[in-house]
Amino acid sequence: MTTVSEVMTRGARTITPQDQAMLAAQLMDQMDVGSLPVCEAGKLVGVVTDRDLVVRGLAKRQTLEGAQVKEFMSNEVAFCFENQSVEEVLEYMGGDQLRRLPVLDQEKRLVGIVTLGDIASKEEQPKTDEALAEISTDLPK
Repeated sequence: MTTVSEVMTRGARTITPQDQAMLAAQLMDQMDVGSLPVCEAGKLVGVVTDRDLVVRGLAKRQTLEGAQVKEFMSNEVAFCFENQSVEEVLEYMGGDQLRRLPVLDQEKRLVGIVTLGDIASKEEQPKTDEALAEISTDLPK
């Protein structure tokens, strides 16, 4: 059984709720990612995505200048634990249409991120293809 800790990316860049929203946007641009985990004292408290910044901010004519991450972030975050099996996490990702998950240790501290790409680069290719197919399926309207 392959565990998430064997395939995940460690050392994920995080941001705090008090950081500037513009910093979050700039970091996402620099790292070419669409989301950042939001942490306080190493604990995951949310996630902010490029979509959050657009839909909760720019689309409502709110400027990112001077705004804090906490104004845009999602507080409820899907996550997995580093000791979970890759198979179990793939099922979860496929069922909830998730392409990436923050990874926590047993003390619920952020230790990394696992993506479908991380998993696909290992031996789980058929299961990864299945999860990706589920994620790519249109949701009912």
